[in-house]
Amino acid sequence: MAAVSAPAFEQLEAGLEIGRRDIAVTRSDLVKYAGASGDFNPIHWNNEFAVAVELPGVIAHGMFTMGAAVQLVVDWAGDPGAVVDYQTRFTKPVPVADTTGTDEPGAILEVVGTVGALNAEARTARIDLTVTSAGQRVLTKAQAVVRLG
Repeated sequence: MAAVSAPAFEQLEAGLEIGRRDIAVTRSDLVKYAGASGDFNPIHWNNEFAVAVELPGVIAHGMFTMGAAVQLVVDWAGDPGAVVDYQTRFTKPVPVADTTGTDEPGAILEVVGTVGALNAEARTARIDLTVTSAGQRVLTKAQAVVRLG
């Protein structure tokens, strides 16, 4: 998806949807993320281990989920440096089925961004993200602050 510049601060209002997207997640994505992050916890790649520790199976890294979700805001802002703060709480794990050898994703993250609040003095917009997978909210209080010109 091509980056789109955020509208001028004056064009924003609370409740305005900035965008939405579905993000396909595969076990291969988790392996790549583990290599990039150094997080090789077996709950992110070994189904037997994940089940043994009472998880539903292999789950996505929390930080992978967080990073994938905020990309909607980065693309909307048109500049990753415009995102000056980003916080969330992890609510539910994202199980990722083994679909190796198929064209099917192991999970889908559904992300919707809306303007939650505006600060005219700082010229910032708080973007609230709703992040779900399989009908379950997986992040709560997912909020990014974007500085606009």
